[in-house]
Amino acid sequence: MFFSIIIPLYNRPQEIHELLQSLTQQQYRDFEVIVVEDGSRIQANDIVEAFSDRLDVHYFLTENTGQGFARNYGFQKAKGDFFIVLDSDVIVPVHYLQEVAAGLLEQQLDAFGGPDGAHASFSSMQKAISYTMTSPLTTGGIRGNKKHIGPFHPRSFNMGISRAVWEQTKGFRLSRRSEDIEFSIRMIAEGFHVGLIPKALVYHKRRTDLSQFFRQTYQFGKGRIDIYKIYPTELKWVHALPAGFVIGLVAIAMLTLLNVLTYGGITLFVQIAYLGYALLLIYTFALFAHALKATKDLSVALQSVPAAYVQLVAYGSGFIQNYMDKIWFQK
Repeated sequence: MFFSIIIPLYNRPQEIHELLQSLTQQQYRDFEVIVVEDGSRIQANDIVEAFSDRLDVHYFLTENTGQGFARNYGFQKAKGDFFIVLDSDVIVPVHYLQEVAAGLLEQQLDAFGGPDGAHASFSSMQKAISYTMTSPLTTGGIRGNKKHIGPFHPRSFNMGISRAVWEQTKGFRLSRRSEDIEFSIRMIAEGFHVGLIPKALVYHKRRTDLSQFFRQTYQFGKGRIDIYKIYPTELKWVHALPAGFVIGLVAIAMLTLLNVLTYGGITLFVQIAYLGYALLLIYTFALFAHALKATKDLSVALQSVPAAYVQLVAYGSGFIQNYMDKIWFQK
């Protein structure tokens, strides 16, 4: 099987170098690499060219249209039997393509997704963010996991489609924000066999600080409402949990303020606020304990707590904001 690896790139030349370097070490060698520079100001043509003696690599510069349409452009140029989409901020293990090939054959898949994790070389914050994006104690528990709610939806940091899927679906319909979820839903609806290959893991850097992570997960929350507008039945109760978390935090803050203004005179408000703080304390301890067990690193576990709060608040806030804009105010 010949693979075409499609990588959209936008102003991140330093990331593509590490990804291409990891691809040179693949044990499975029957593949090409297509890098689509999506209107970047900081271009990576020199970096990509430096790998031309070690990889069958092709570089294309397009106008900025967003990662979804950049991948479609790559599909148009691809020669492979199967197309693999990777984000530029991943590193692939040496056996990645072997695991993909074996998983496709074993499960007879038309499209697949794989999990992600943290590489030993990542910073403590990157490892903490990776933990929160895969933890069952945050929204990450529904991603890249054998146990998930509803059909498995591959995510574009690590997904693949057959040429037949591309020819029938014509690829991504959305350019940005939840474009991979929409594509996955549509593939399944059109009868293609889509599944998870658990061993096809990639190391995903994600964001390097909490402010970047907040902006990213805020868009994830907004994207879930975008999907709801297209496919109403795809909104599950679990998707609304971060919004409930945000509402709970606001309620505790308001009750605390009322207690201050009334000098604790409203006993019920005091009791509810104390209960809220107690639940937050229990959740915080559970996060820390689980992160410490999962990562075996005290520094990562400590940073995982604020990272998890950032993820939940950002996702929940984006979810609420887009719900109010696109559903509530349009009633």
